[in-house]
Amino acid sequence: MKKKDDVPRVPGSKGDPRGRDPILGQASAVEELRVTLRGGRVPQAWIFHGASGVGKTSTAIRFARLLLEPDLSPAEIDAFSPPLDSEAALLIDAGTHPDLKVIRKELAADSDSTRLRASKQSNIPVGVLREHMLGGEVDGKQYEAVHARTPYKGVRRVFIIEEAELLDQVGQNVLLKTLEEPASRVVIILVTTREERLLPTVRSRCRRVGFRGLDEDSMNTWLDGRSVLVDGATRDWLLAFSDGSPGRLEMAETSGMLHWSTTVAPGMARLESGEWPANFADTLHELVDEYAKSAVKADKRASKEAANKAGLAHLAAVLATRLRLGLDASATAGDDDAVERMARAIERIADAEFQIGRNVNMKFVLADLVAGMADDFGVGATAGAS
Repeated sequence: MKKKDDVPRVPGSKGDPRGRDPILGQASAVEELRVTLRGGRVPQAWIFHGASGVGKTSTAIRFARLLLEPDLSPAEIDAFSPPLDSEAALLIDAGTHPDLKVIRKELAADSDSTRLRASKQSNIPVGVLREHMLGGEVDGKQYEAVHARTPYKGVRRVFIIEEAELLDQVGQNVLLKTLEEPASRVVIILVTTREERLLPTVRSRCRRVGFRGLDEDSMNTWLDGRSVLVDGATRDWLLAFSDGSPGRLEMAETSGMLHWSTTVAPGMARLESGEWPANFADTLHELVDEYAKSAVKADKRASKEAANKAGLAHLAAVLATRLRLGLDASATAGDDDAVERMARAIERIADAEFQIGRNVNMKFVLADLVAGMADDFGVGATAGAS
């Protein structure tokens, strides 16, 4: 029996309240959307692109809240501030607005299709698009083209596709037909951190809006506005780790990345001083494995493979943060050799992420990463490497 999507997990609802607060640090993107709303002629296909965690989905949901209001005032448009007590707002809060749908890879776990429910959630299958938006046949069952229906509330239908780069070529080509001839009063927003993975034909049909990492002042404003305050070394590390992304900073707090930075510090210190860090690769693997197991335990529908990749990405960010801080300190001290070593090690981390993306064995990738960084830092003998 199909399990219904839990309201707390619906983006934009009170359980995942993105889009309720003002958007920080994205003045250019917000102004472009504001001008569009003022003009009254809203393009039907959009791409919101930029780094992870900088507010793309939050902006998409806030834009959707404005688009779904039947009587939006000029003041609300100028402030890019949708009402939070209207009928549309309350339905979005409850995760039940019939004209707003957020398409994401996790929807596969709730599919009518046994095959889709068993998928590893490493992409957005075309079947998910057909079930929730485009219509058509999925494993012998026919679905209605939801996007072609008249809006229930008579204003618009809005579809937001998170991580749109995870649509494979088949899915993108199927979606392309809708982008070329969208139904009236439909707005489709593709949210992506990897715009280059979208087909040129898809990109050409969409209005593109770029998002950038937040500047230091915006990040500090965002931090100061939270109920949980941090300061001192913890704040400095979180700001460096986030690299202008509030989403990355929140993830660092909730998933224990600050603890990871402490755990990897001894091994990295040995490497940076030219010594071999015994069992360091095993330590790195244990961190990723524990993260993946915890993710699957917390959500039985989560994919272990996808959790492993996410864990490796988090680990890479922790290691890269340490190296970037070291690189900056070395540059300030005028130590060109150290700068070069740090830069090479950062490239090794990026290559490790690429290898994991190609499904190379995790333990092998991490062992190779440690051995490669040992070469970069001039470690003499690597006997007993693990």
